[in-house]
Amino acid sequence: MNFLRFAARRLLEMAATLLGASFVVFGAMYLAPGNPASFLLSGRSASPAALQAINDQYHLDEPFAVRYLRWLGQVLQGDFGRSITYRTDVSRLLSDRLPATLTLVAMALLVVVLVGLVLGWTGAVRGGRTDATILVTTTFAVGTPSFVAAVLLQGLFAVRLGWFPSSGAGEGFTDMLWHLTLPSVALALYLIGMLARVTRSAMLEALDSEHVAVARSRGVPEHHVIRRHVFRNALGTVLTTGGLIVSTLLVCTVLVETAFSIGGIGQLLELSTTTKDFPTVQAISLIIVALFMTVNLVVDLLHPLVDPRVTLGPKGNGA
Repeated sequence: MNFLRFAARRLLEMAATLLGASFVVFGAMYLAPGNPASFLLSGRSASPAALQAINDQYHLDEPFAVRYLRWLGQVLQGDFGRSITYRTDVSRLLSDRLPATLTLVAMALLVVVLVGLVLGWTGAVRGGRTDATILVTTTFAVGTPSFVAAVLLQGLFAVRLGWFPSSGAGEGFTDMLWHLTLPSVALALYLIGMLARVTRSAMLEALDSEHVAVARSRGVPEHHVIRRHVFRNALGTVLTTGGLIVSTLLVCTVLVETAFSIGGIGQLLELSTTTKDFPTVQAISLIIVALFMTVNLVVDLLHPLVDPRVTLGPKGNGA
């Protein structure tokens, strides 16, 4: 019952925060210089009648509050409006481009989890020269921005060696996986270093704990000690970092998609911002905020399950 009450409270908090975020997302674009009408006219002069027709079509001359409430009502019905740049429904644009972005993020997350956990685990358990080598490697990874990694990987493995495609998202599931291999590695590189260092630090702290010493003194096999007592205690910290990793992936995908011309929602966001395509920018921004909040909610709900020390309630860490 405590868990259900906690989940219900977090869902209500998420809904309220998302409502506030929708207001910020809708209003932020109107603070930027320029307007959609000037883009549609492409610098050409227009008669008052033509300008009024544009304003009527996109409701640009209505009060801000009216525009926001109309937009919010449409969003709640799954209608994000019509793209000013592409002259089509924003929902259709998103449905065409979202699979590539979600596949890229999922592949990058898989790489981060597998490689980051293995490096962190190995460094903490082996120690010595192995740990020092992993520290140097992860320091290099953390210091390499995603866009720089994308350019380096593209130049070496796509252009020079020709092992992977240099651009595009491919057609069909298998071809998409092949095209997104380099972008996913470029997107994951920085976060691999982050997760590896967090995992290493959390496991080293657990290795120095009293209950680990007691387990060893009782003759528990070392691999059981590492798996059941060390890694399990470090899992709460790793899970919390995982929420930050997913959120970072959603943000950094804009740079990687642009470098590899993938054509996902990240690249669409960059192009739509440049052309003042208000409906598209607002829709993508709101979706990213919703995904970010959903990830945090999932982490909050899973944390008490993987770490019994976390309690649910006003005074608990899970509150």
